[in-house]
Amino acid sequence: MRLDKYLKVSRIIKRRTIAKEVADNGRIFINDRVAKSSTKLAEEDIISIHFGNKIVIIKVLELQVSTKKEDAKNMFEIIEEKRL
Repeated sequence: MRLDKYLKVSRIIKRRTIAKEVADNGRIFINDRVAKSSTKLAEEDIISIHFGNKIVIIKVLELQVSTKKEDAKNMFEIIEEKRL
C-alpha cells in the first residue's frame, strides 16, 4: 500500500493530499530512509513523521484498503512521541 493512502486510511493524517505534501517535503521517514508519498509500505515498518515541533514514531501493524473509524487504531502502534 502507498504511504499517503495508509496515512489517510489509518487516520494518522486526515487527507491524502496533505499526507502527500508532507511526504514529498521530506518530513516522513520509513525505516530511517526518506520516504515519498508513493513509497510502498509493509507490515512491521517503522514510520517517523515530523509535524512542526513534534516527532511521532509509528509501527505499522496491518494494512487495510478501507476501515471504520473505530478499527483505524488497530492499524498502527505509537512507539514514541517527542517534542523538539
